[in-house]
Amino acid sequence: MDLRLQRRLAAQVLKCGMNRVWFDPSALDEIASAATKEDIRNLVEQGLIKRKPVKGVCRVRINYKKAQKRKGRRRGHGSRKGKKTARLSRKEAWILRIRALRRRLRYLRDKGIIDRRTYRMLYMKAKGGEFRSVSHLNAYLEAQGLIKKEEVA
Repeated sequence: MDLRLQRRLAAQVLKCGMNRVWFDPSALDEIASAATKEDIRNLVEQGLIKRKPVKGVCRVRINYKKAQKRKGRRRGHGSRKGKKTARLSRKEAWILRIRALRRRLRYLRDKGIIDRRTYRMLYMKAKGGEFRSVSHLNAYLEAQGLIKKEEVA
């Protein structure tokens, strides 16, 4: 039984694609006799032709993966694509580093571990990019004898 005409007309009437048109399997003879849009509308009213719901995309796997990434999983070397600078721009990395260094210097100055002049000198060195990290700054302070080892923490 060829119901292509009826399927096309039903798709136009229901304002959906042909694949979303559902025919009642027990009433195929009645549907086959429908030749106009008016006939199709009557069959829709009777419930012999219906529009199927839109198929969604299941997001369970994606949401699970996102939750894992929020916990810090799935971020190892094998999962990375692109350069280090593509994942965290050089500017953002600099901002994180300089803020941490300045926070540390402020702490040392406020606690009286270093004086104002030393603070200024170290601040300018940090601004110039001399220190890779806070631990590098601490190692520098120790090596220069500006603070003692127990004062680092």
